[in-house]
Amino acid sequence: MGRIRILSDLVANQIAAGEVVERPASVVKELLENSLDAGSTRIRIEVEGGGRKLIRIVDNGHGMMADDALLAFERHATSKLRTSDDLLSIATLGFRGEALPSIASVSRLTLETRAAEEEAGTVVEINGGHIQRVEAAGLPVGTTITIRDLFFNTPARRKFLRSEQTELSHIAALVTHYALANPSKHFELHSSTQALLTAPVTSSNGDRLFQIFGRDTSMHMLPTAAEIDFARAGLPEPPPWKREPDYESPAPGMLRLSGFVSKPDLQKLNRNSIYIFVNGRLIRDRLILHALTDAYRNIIPPTSYPVVLLFLEMPPEEVDVNVHPAKTEVRFRQSAFIHDFVRDSVRNTLMHARPAADFLQALNNNSPLASASLLVDVSPLPGDPSQPGFDPQLPPTSFGSEGVVSAEEIASFTLQPAAQPAIAERLDFSHPAIPVGYSDEAVLTPDGEAQTLNALATLRPLGQLRDSFILAVNDEGLWIVDQHVAHERVLFEKILRDREVERVQRQRLLMPVLIDLLPAQMITFARLAAELERNGFEAEPFGPKTIAIKAAPVGLEGRELERMLEEVLAVPDREQQTENAEARRHRIAASIACHAAIKINTPLEPTKIDWLLRELAKTEHPTSCPHGRPIALRYSMKDIQKAFQRI
Repeated sequence: MGRIRILSDLVANQIAAGEVVERPASVVKELLENSLDAGSTRIRIEVEGGGRKLIRIVDNGHGMMADDALLAFERHATSKLRTSDDLLSIATLGFRGEALPSIASVSRLTLETRAAEEEAGTVVEINGGHIQRVEAAGLPVGTTITIRDLFFNTPARRKFLRSEQTELSHIAALVTHYALANPSKHFELHSSTQALLTAPVTSSNGDRLFQIFGRDTSMHMLPTAAEIDFARAGLPEPPPWKREPDYESPAPGMLRLSGFVSKPDLQKLNRNSIYIFVNGRLIRDRLILHALTDAYRNIIPPTSYPVVLLFLEMPPEEVDVNVHPAKTEVRFRQSAFIHDFVRDSVRNTLMHARPAADFLQALNNNSPLASASLLVDVSPLPGDPSQPGFDPQLPPTSFGSEGVVSAEEIASFTLQPAAQPAIAERLDFSHPAIPVGYSDEAVLTPDGEAQTLNALATLRPLGQLRDSFILAVNDEGLWIVDQHVAHERVLFEKILRDREVERVQRQRLLMPVLIDLLPAQMITFARLAAELERNGFEAEPFGPKTIAIKAAPVGLEGRELERMLEEVLAVPDREQQTENAEARRHRIAASIACHAAIKINTPLEPTKIDWLLRELAKTEHPTSCPHGRPIALRYSMKDIQKAFQRI
């Protein structure tokens, strides 16, 4: 007998499930997209056990007739494709016919559905891919699919699932995405204990944005819109010797962009608040992300991310959605043109929305733009898709630095990080300063911190440099201390000590601070609530998407309180899954210390400077802040003498 065998339908479906059904959120995505394709206007999702125990999706779409209800569980059975040519113009969210049989093969599934043309509905029950029951029943028009015991017959897959809260947060994020993209539809998401999302029908994307994100975020969002005809896009036709074999001119049709982008003063710590839809489909596309990075280049710090809700509409033949089993990645036929169109449209929105005077005002305030200088960016755009070797994963690598412009011209250019020559360069030191506690090779020496503690105790402060850095001297030379990270180190160690003996100092707020969170953030908050309480917070849910802060650690207030909580809740799931209790404790303490510490651009009285240096000398690790940044630089007497040619 030969070695090669044809797999059974059950095994084939379970293999397909490995591609399509990665986790409970994958099930919700496939079923939710089917509900949208069915013309539903009301969709309700119920989840228990993070989706392991139960996923139920109820919609009021057109439903299925009895014959279709059974046929839907055959592999590659679909109502959305007829010929291979249809793959070139897919206009629905689902199309492969793999989702239902794949899900049914790894769960206990019940389908209840009725089409308007039939008097009775149909109930189909399937366990692990085997049909158990088919019968008629009195049902409303629409479809209800109940998934129980996901991966019950594939324990190897089940053990790779994360905690219930983590899986629930993925589902909440997914439903939030589709609610944002479909303001004309009613969405509900319920866990076993609470309503995570209730989004009634709204009249516009702007109203939906306000409904989900709340007032504070919405007031920092700018509407953006642009369109261009593909046929008149002005794309240069490559000469015959450079054309690809399958080169075609752009197809006729409009490329439209609409949505909202955040002002520069609204920044996030990761890309979780970037929502991109192409022809109504939720995607994760590196090309579009790179275009957005380019649009915000030199406007927000490279380590920060904007809030973006972006809708792209184009002829279906201009985008291939059949390149990923989960249909979350796409391929554009005119990728370079679409990249530039998105980048330029968003950049124009940002520049026209903020007059030059606003940028000048920002330079005088404690804003993300305060460290920028007004310079013309004359360099070519890094990573331009039209240039050879374009890679959307690569960050910008070059920046312009020539030509000062007037305030009136600022709106036409990007902002460039200020280039401040180092003190060592201005003094022409032959050897630049190194962080204290480190060797000449910038490696922490075994006794470096002990030596630093002794040296800090002998420092005599001279004053401040630009109200941000403390200048001090001792017999070893000139010291420059970053006042923010120095205070951050002092606070961090104090918070850990106080928490250890349960003596954390907290202050009750005169009025509770209300903070709106997305459904996924509410789940993360519930996971961290106990640790936050041990660090001085008193907080509780205030409705389905709001928390009320009644008390906070001493020194943490106002906008910094909100930013600290946002930072703690924004940690990626993969990092939360791997951190232990001690790492979580240190992360929260470090965030509190950072946001409560003295800021740069803050004048300090001599007594305050003395106090800070003394307290820094008492810390266990005075060489770096909790996030790893150096606290002080030292210019030795030897280097200073050499610079003045004294030795």
